[in-house]
Formats: sequence, structure tokens, C-alpha cells
Amino acid sequence: MLDRTLLAALRVVPKNALSRLVGRLTRAHAPRPVRLAAMRAFAAHYQVELSECGALDTFRTFGEFFARPLRAGARPIAPGDDVLASPVDAVVSQAGRAEGGRLVQAKGLDYTLEALLADAKLAARFRGGPFVTLYLSPRDYHRIHFPLGGAVTGYRYVPGRLWPVNPLSVRGVPGLFTVNERLVTAMETPLGACAVVAVGATIVGRIRASYDPAIPPSNLPRARPVAREYPEPLAVEKGQELGAFEMGSTVILLLEPGRAALRPDLSEGTRVRVGEAIGGPSAV
Repeated sequence: MLDRTLLAALRVVPKNALSRLVGRLTRAHAPRPVRLAAMRAFAAHYQVELSECGALDTFRTFGEFFARPLRAGARPIAPGDDVLASPVDAVVSQAGRAEGGRLVQAKGLDYTLEALLADAKLAARFRGGPFVTLYLSPRDYHRIHFPLGGAVTGYRYVPGRLWPVNPLSVRGVPGLFTVNERLVTAMETPLGACAVVAVGATIVGRIRASYDPAIPPSNLPRARPVAREYPEPLAVEKGQELGAFEMGSTVILLLEPGRAALRPDLSEGTRVRVGEAIGGPSAV
């Protein structure tokens, strides 16, 4: 009953407008004592590991602190061109195969690759392939890294709503990841096609891409869909920064069938960190 009440309340909240307002506040240059107090309170409440990042004084805004970089060497990248590395610090929400082009969202709920990617041709490349959904909580490091080396062939920016992506919404909002705003980064890698789908969420909600400065930040008013194929794909290295969330969200990693496989022990509730090996070549 409580879950239904909370979801009903969220349906009428202007989530995108609220997120833009909070985003402006987090990017504001507050007085140093206010800024430091907010960071320390957030870190204490969510048990953020502050030893992994720089001194709080180095962050000019709360938003910079939230999307903070880590100290050099804090996340070693698993070696091997065909070893799949986790792109984020997160907890596995779902892992499996996109059988019939459908992905599991939660018990009794699924959605289609085509709806997620907003591109039927790209979706066809991942039909029947492995996928893993990775949930970033507020305490997590919020930058995204390339799970494999190779080349970025294009991207799709899909405007949408900004529902929370916490377990309550995942269980209660059908097609959540196809409704929320998202940035799809398409790649060719030693394990074939790969797509990294960054899904926006309530409060700030912005996704920033690092590999192409021409990609605008998400959650802008009156945003329109954008699809681009690079005439010359952009070479990237495994572990290189792909982008960042300016508040907590989800990454969905899609892989080509017959080329890649996930670790067999990668299941709901498994915690992973950037650079950790989570898969490799398929035995098929």
C-alpha cells in the first residue's frame, strides 16, 4: 500500500522541472562553510568513502563533489583486450540475455531493446545477447568508464521523463528504462558490438558525455532526440572515462550474442566496481 501511494505521488510531481531546479542549486557557488557542511552531511548520511577522492576544499560546488573523480589508481582496470570491465561502481539489478529482444526489468516486468535504444537497427545487433543492469546508489562513484577498448561508432540521445531508478520504481513503473531520459553510446570492440546506456533519474538527472564535447548535457528544456553516426569512429581505451551522472542512476550494458558472455556469478545484488572483470569471450 505504501509503495502504491509513493508511486502515485511521484506521478504528479513535475520530475524534470524539479530536477533542473535542484541541478542549478548543486551547481551554485555557495559560501565555503555552507558547501563543506553539505558535502560532509551527505558523505556521513550515505557513507561515502572520502579517502578515495581529493580534499573537499577542492570542490567548488556540491555538484562537482557528487560527480567527483577518484585518486589515481583507485580503480585498477582488469587487463586483457577481450576482458569485459565494469563501467561503474554499482549493484547488479538484473543480468541475463535479451531473449526475443526483451530484457527483464524486475519480476513480472520486461521491456524491449527497440524501446530502450529507440533504434530498431541497433537493437537487432543485441537481440539474444547478454545484458546487465547496474544501479548506482547516492554513495557510489558516479563517473562511467568504457568497459572495453575499441571505437565509438555513434550515440543516441533520447529525451524522456526522470522517474527515480531505485528498487521501488524498478518494481512499480512498467518500462521505466524506456520512459526515462537516456544516452546510448554504441561501440565496436574485440567482443563485437557493445552499447552503454546511461539512464537519467530524478533530482539533477544530468548525464555528461566525455568522449565528444558536442554532446549536450541531458535534461534541458524542450530537448529533442539526437542520433549521430561518426563517419570516422572515435578510438577509445578500456577504462577511459565515458561520462558522468550528476546524480544517481543506472547503466545498462548490452553485448552482441555469440561474441561475449557475462561472469556466471553475476546476479541480482552483486556489487561491482569500475575496472572489475565481469565477462569475456563467449564459449559459443
